Amino acid sequence: MNIKIRGNLFDLSTPKVMGILNLTPDSFYDGGKFKKIKKIQNHVSKMIEDGMDILDIGGYSSKPGAKRISSKIEISRILPTLIFLRKTYPKLIISIDTFRSDIAKICLNEGADIINDISSGELDEKMIKIISDFNCPYIMMHMSGNPQNMQKSPKYKDVVIELINYLAKKVKFARDNGIVDLVIDPGFGFGKTIQHNYQLLNNLDKFKILDIPMLVGFSRKSMIYKTLKTNAENSLNGTTCLNTIALTKGANILRVHDVKQAKECIILYEKINNALI
Repeated sequence: MNIKIRGNLFDLSTPKVMGILNLTPDSFYDGGKFKKIKKIQNHVSKMIEDGMDILDIGGYSSKPGAKRISSKIEISRILPTLIFLRKTYPKLIISIDTFRSDIAKICLNEGADIINDISSGELDEKMIKIISDFNCPYIMMHMSGNPQNMQKSPKYKDVVIELINYLAKKVKFARDNGIVDLVIDPGFGFGKTIQHNYQLLNNLDKFKILDIPMLVGFSRKSMIYKTLKTNAENSLNGTTCLNTIALTKGANILRVHDVKQAKECIILYEKINNALI
């Protein structure tokens, strides 16, 4: 299983790690940590050293109830860092976490490789055309509503079946519009209760029916720290546990704050798989 990046095949048969770089002041875990370019460079260098395969840059906080910001503010956070990192690390695979087509277009023109859209085009109908025009990989996530209202009593008759059907329709629509390289994301924590999240994880292997690479993002989220009665700062062990379970159920990309620990999960998971041969 693979996707094409910059004309080269990117093999996802061995799971990969996507490191998170939030350039927002209000993200739930690392908001406001990375303002100065030197601190950003040190953080990215450390993630590369720890085994990061993809860097995901975000300038819009999508935590539940997050304040909506303008495109102007979002791009002002992302663009200087993207330009610097693209020049400093020319081989680094860079993903941009945005649901806005104008942001995606600017970033792709400045050397971004992937667009990671929490809304699968639902919040900006122009996004699909931009992805098709640039022929870049597109990560499509399921979210019920938007970041401002997604956690206000989310309801499903069957969360697993509904999400598989939703993502199947999104994949077909993307394919019909000429998008080839797709990754799906069930959207843990985006319009789901804690129970919904664990039902999804327990049935994650059922998403293999879509035959599309799958990204998961549990890193330090409330589904972990509320269950363990702790906080995001003390949720690394819980994150590692859920990442390991996700690998056994077919996850291809782990989106994380802590690259070293996620990479170790993958190394040990692959060791087990190879031992079974």
